[in-house]
Amino acid sequence: MTSPEGTRAVPGTPGAEVPPPETTDPPARRLRGVPRQRHRTARSGEPRTDTGTLAFVESPVQLLNVLEWAHTAQATGLTVVVLSPHDPMTRGQLRRMAELARDEGHTVRWEEARGGPTAPMRTIGGLTPLLRRARRVVIGDPFSRYVQLLLSLARARDLVVVDDGTATMEFISQLARGEKLVRWHRNGSGRGARDLIFAPFSATARRRLTPAPEGGRRTVGLFSSMPVEAPPGVEVTTNEFAWTRGRFGPPRLTRAADIVGTSLVETGVVDTERYLAAVGSLARTHGATRYFAHRKESTEKLRRLVGETGLEIVRPDLPLELIARRGPIGRLIVSFPSTVVHTLPLALRGTEVKVAVCDIDPEWLTANASPRAQGFLDGVTGTARDVQRLPFTQPMAAG
Repeated sequence: MTSPEGTRAVPGTPGAEVPPPETTDPPARRLRGVPRQRHRTARSGEPRTDTGTLAFVESPVQLLNVLEWAHTAQATGLTVVVLSPHDPMTRGQLRRMAELARDEGHTVRWEEARGGPTAPMRTIGGLTPLLRRARRVVIGDPFSRYVQLLLSLARARDLVVVDDGTATMEFISQLARGEKLVRWHRNGSGRGARDLIFAPFSATARRRLTPAPEGGRRTVGLFSSMPVEAPPGVEVTTNEFAWTRGRFGPPRLTRAADIVGTSLVETGVVDTERYLAAVGSLARTHGATRYFAHRKESTEKLRRLVGETGLEIVRPDLPLELIARRGPIGRLIVSFPSTVVHTLPLALRGTEVKVAVCDIDPEWLTANASPRAQGFLDGVTGTARDVQRLPFTQPMAAG
């Protein structure tokens, strides 16, 4: 089988293709099959651009949610700074998302922020003037050390956090409890050399992201599709994926089911053998034919999935919400606990697609998994709306 438009298969698997080629300065070309957005003409006296808003993103999902926020807030002409990671699949998706952002009239500044030992200083030096001028800063990952460092230089009184997936749930919980910002899957004391060096910046970022007392001049907003209970003073706006639904689809539906992959193995949370067995069982139970790989899944694991399950492995070159909305997509999408069990029902609203989530058996967790892992994953699954819940006993028993 061939991969649908807008996706790329894993090298070494049937139908393999390579990640999108990179260039030093990618051209702002229009995506194939995506209509160019017609921009609203500004009324007399209205500003055409919002030059005071600066957004920092490090992943395709963050950039997607910046576009969703801009659509909801009617903010135009943002400056979006991409702090480019090393991972080639993430870079490929980011470049495709950058094309969409440019089509929407936003300025995209691509920073090779991790391109060698001197790159951070060059990046920070080049961004400092923008940070000093910005009236509003939008960020996608408050846990990022890079972002925390940049926040310490910003003078903006308005901060907005857009979704970085399920990590947003942990961020809000830690903010409400006044705890230091630590990713949920990290296991350790957080007292390593790098942690100690960045501790002052992390503390500053936490203070900046804490709402000012009533009557204060600093505001903190959250734009999220996650089920969160924000602390007092944080203004929450719901992400309904209105931009995605208005720009793409509706999709053509296939008869077979699709499985959405996860990087829980790569982050050391779930055992590899248990995960492979669960995927195989889900494929047999629900008649799945395709496996949409997470951008951080290893090629070795995906090759094993091909050999052991017969699934077609697909590497999306856009966030799955856009891929699913453009189609073709299965009438049933099966996922493990992840962001998509919250976002896909919103992006696919008005279609006949059903989303199901498979629980993680505690026995699947590795010895190195964080003590918080099971509770966090259960929370991701238990709070998902408009999804079918599959107990872990069902797929394993079927196997």
